[in-house]
Amino acid sequence: MLTVENLHAWYEHSHILQGVSLEAKAGEIVSIIGRNGAGKTTTLRSIMGLVKKCRGSIAFDGTPGLLDQPAHSRYRLGLGYVPEDRRIVPGLTVRENLRLGLVSSPLKRRETEIIDRVAETFPRLKERLNQIAETLSGGEQQMLAIARATASQPRMVMLDEPSEGIMPVLVDEMFELFARLKEEGTTILLVEQNVERALAISDRAYIMDHGLIVHEAPAAALLSDKAIQDRYCSV
Repeated sequence: MLTVENLHAWYEHSHILQGVSLEAKAGEIVSIIGRNGAGKTTTLRSIMGLVKKCRGSIAFDGTPGLLDQPAHSRYRLGLGYVPEDRRIVPGLTVRENLRLGLVSSPLKRRETEIIDRVAETFPRLKERLNQIAETLSGGEQQMLAIARATASQPRMVMLDEPSEGIMPVLVDEMFELFARLKEEGTTILLVEQNVERALAISDRAYIMDHGLIVHEAPAAALLSDKAIQDRYCSV
């Protein structure tokens, strides 16, 4: 589904990613874990086409050469992205924010049907479709950001720290949602501060440090590794 090879990325003169290679197979949940500043967010942003200076190779769903394509082309290929800051559009309702997730999608002609389906998947949003989105709680805004990213039925969605600052009951709902998305065939690349929860639902995981992948293993193996627990699960 996704293959990243020898990916380098810079913010101006800062060399952030220094040869990242990873893959996510169709239907997997793959986590990237590591301490703050390891390069996890930059990896997702680079895959999505939001970092100006990159070098390496990215292929997605049989299409090579993604580094030569703008972010909107990657979206049209079926790649979704939920950034850490959510980017809820102020002044718009929940429904209007969801509609933005379909603006460039071939599914736009089925907008009403799809928003109804999304509302069934996210019951908290169903009750608030006509509410101004910025008045939602932080957890509800995160649900909205995920719902908007998945409205176009992407083949793969990348999630950056989805549980950050969210009350535990909503975190539980969120991780149940990720498991359902996997069951429906959506591939997920997850960056998550709650390492134990991330590993518990993942098939495989990569550990990042200083802009490099330093280890890869089945998620269950990392979850049972005391050294990994001590080093990362308190992050």
